[in-house]
Formats: sequence, C-alpha cells, structure tokens
Amino acid sequence: MHPTEPPFQRIQFYLTAQYDCSYLPGRQARSQVATPTHLIDGDAYSALIRAGFRRSGQFTYRPHCEQCHACVPVRVEVADFVPNRTQRRCFKRNQHLSARFLPLDFKEEHYALYRNYLGSRHAGGGMDRDGPDQYTQFLLSSNVDSVMVEFRDGDTLMMVSVVDQVDDGLSAVYTFFDPERDRDSLGVYGVLWQIELAKRLELPYLYLGYWIAESRKMAYKKQYPPLEGLVDGRWQLMEPASTDGA
Repeated sequence: MHPTEPPFQRIQFYLTAQYDCSYLPGRQARSQVATPTHLIDGDAYSALIRAGFRRSGQFTYRPHCEQCHACVPVRVEVADFVPNRTQRRCFKRNQHLSARFLPLDFKEEHYALYRNYLGSRHAGGGMDRDGPDQYTQFLLSSNVDSVMVEFRDGDTLMMVSVVDQVDDGLSAVYTFFDPERDRDSLGVYGVLWQIELAKRLELPYLYLGYWIAESRKMAYKKQYPPLEGLVDGRWQLMEPASTDGA
C-alpha cells in the first residue's frame, strides 16, 4: 500500500533527521513518521502495519534509509506455523506460567523488570537509562487497540508483553522478561504464545517488526516459518532459517 492511498489520504508523512542505526554499527538511519497521531485510528493503523510501519508509543514509523534496505517487515502466517522440536520444548517448559491481560498502566513491578532487562540486554545502548517517563512514553502511550500481558510463575513476575490488535492480526510491540531465566527461553515463549493467541482470535498474522539478516538481535525471526516479508511493496514468503528438525 502506498501512503497516497486510502485510508492514508488525511495522514501526512515526514522524514526524521539522520541518527545512528540501532542495529547495524557504523550506519546512519532515517525514519518516515505518520502524523498527526489523532488521525491514526484502528483502520489507518492496520493499513500502516500492512505497509511496513511499526509503533513506538505515539509514533508510527518505518525505516527510510536511502542507501540501505536491510530492514524487512515480517509477519508469521499463524495457521500454517508448526513449531520445531526446540520450540515445542520451550512452550511445554513455560506452560505453567499464568498470563493476565491488563490495560497500559504504570506498575513499579513492571518498570523494575524492564530496567533489569535493559540493563542486561541493552547495556550502553541508551535505552538502559530509560526513566519512568521514557518507559511510559514508549510502552504505555497508545491511541490504538493495545494490551499489556503479564506472565507469572506463581507470584513472581517473569515477563511482560505489549501487543496491538489490527484488522488482520496481532502486532508484537515489545516484550521484556527476567534476564536471569535464560534457560527458559522466555523470549521464544512470548512469540509462541502470541502466535497461539492470534490463532485463538482467528487472526491470520502475527507481525514481528523488522528482520535484519546482519543483526543477531533481529535475525531470529526467521525461526517462525512460514514467514512473509514485505519486499518491493509486496508480501511474499521468505526462505526459512535452518532448524533443528520437526
């Protein structure tokens, strides 16, 4: 979909200044941002997601780098997804976790887990210094159909996911979890759980954001075939990554 087509006709797009790329060291990036925010309702947001945009707080954006096209929007075809052996073990290992849907409200316990996660996974990248205001702007500010899901092991908070619902699927906004539980592969479980949620809601896709072949943080998304990528303006099947078998 092109930004001049409905329902984009009332929405304007601007380009940001260049900034350091978060995923590929030594590169500069730019984003295309949709405005004004109050006009991005459910229909417009769904169309933007299908056009390769993502949401960060109130901002709906997509990469727009003149010399680089490494960011490929991807989505899982949930009806045909079959977990591999490792994923099945991960799902079984974490099925005891209770999941609870919550509104996007600030909770000290959630924020403490977020800071702990960033300190372990993104130390030195800037996000690890996020204060309560930055956390709120990033994850708790939304004008669309968003929900927070918390996962607990008994009374212990293990993981939190923010998920948006669009016309044809779910969009995985952000997930953070206890970094000391690496052996439980909570990040993998979060994706598997959202795939199952999309199936239960009879929605065809789980949008996972951007796949970047050269970025270890983003390359994992090929582990969830069948995966479609938005390439040259068209959603098309991507070659799956090598797996550990059925």
